[in-house]
Amino acid sequence: MEIAFDIFNYIITAILIGIAGAWIFLIKTMIDSFTKTPYLDRFENKLESAPKVSVILPARNEEEFIGKCLDSLIDQDYKNYEIVVIDDSSEDSTGKIISEYAKKNSKIIPVSARPKPDGWMGKNWACMEGYRKSTGELLLFTDADTNHSKNVISLAVAHLISLDLDALSAIPKMLTFDFWTKITLPMISTFLHTRFSALNVNNPSKKTGYFFGSFFILRKKTYEEVGMHEGVKQEIIEDGALGKKVKEAGHKMRMVRGDHLIEAIWARDKSTLWNALKRLMIPLYLQSGNIAIGIFFAVLFLLFVPFPVLAASIAIPSDAISSKILFVSAAIASILIYIGGTIEAKIGLQLRFVHAVFAPIGSLVVVLGFLSGLLQAKSTSSVTWRGRSYSMKDHAQSSISV
Repeated sequence: MEIAFDIFNYIITAILIGIAGAWIFLIKTMIDSFTKTPYLDRFENKLESAPKVSVILPARNEEEFIGKCLDSLIDQDYKNYEIVVIDDSSEDSTGKIISEYAKKNSKIIPVSARPKPDGWMGKNWACMEGYRKSTGELLLFTDADTNHSKNVISLAVAHLISLDLDALSAIPKMLTFDFWTKITLPMISTFLHTRFSALNVNNPSKKTGYFFGSFFILRKKTYEEVGMHEGVKQEIIEDGALGKKVKEAGHKMRMVRGDHLIEAIWARDKSTLWNALKRLMIPLYLQSGNIAIGIFFAVLFLLFVPFPVLAASIAIPSDAISSKILFVSAAIASILIYIGGTIEAKIGLQLRFVHAVFAPIGSLVVVLGFLSGLLQAKSTSSVTWRGRSYSMKDHAQSSISV
């Protein structure tokens, strides 16, 4: 019995050592990402002209946020631009607010999206409707719950042109409002510094391409060459899919830090947080069920398992050497998770230290949200997002390569 007990402890210890090694790698990539990612406002400005920019802003049921977003866009110091605002069949006063702003400011072009055709995700269709009304050489896509600094369009255009880029995306500051999002987002964000790091996006030898939906600008010619939003019409994570297509097509793209200039909202409350977590897992499962399940278990072990193992080691003390080694390995892995979560909370999300203290609970929420997404993808052919239900039966997902 003691031999079996020791073998079990050593197996778990080996897993925990692997987890600790993974977190050392994660923490290093996080530090590299924070220190080496270029900034939106740090470059050699070679801009000699002011090409027209079409800001394309889709909005569905955004009455709470659309006004602040439009105020920030109207107040830009760039001169040659228009704001194409698309009311995507809103059921609240979003359309009315857009119309009132359009009456007061000639830069705003209001668009009422036609009914969404079968096979399209709603936001993708709204973006396409906005593109059809645009007249700019450059297209800047943003979200209705995003706020922009006064000079952000000027900086984006100058950055794009000066570095002869085809596309540019800025990482915003993620605003959080409720306790659950504040303790959960740091844990899920730690993974963004690996595969979807700006350093990978900016490396021509890497295949990684990604856009932050809250802010990306690209040449209209580039957008058309990759098939526009029509080419990603079925994608749940359409910004990631479009960025991926731009990179794969060989266009020159760059991701920069803009968290001191742009503010966006990832989840507005615990309900949208839950749906956002499920939304991350569903496309993976639709691509490959086995790989999605593997990723779920990887996240389960990386984010959560060390905590209950450590608690069990403390609650059930043993004099066996294997138990002592297990306790030490669980403690080290747990500490590393805390370090990673704290770095992301303080530097990446600018949250208070107290929110990183709840790392085990935040990790559990991520795991349960991913599990819920897996179960939903496996048991049903539909997904709900922004008040619409979509049949995913014929929707191949490729926004995140697995």
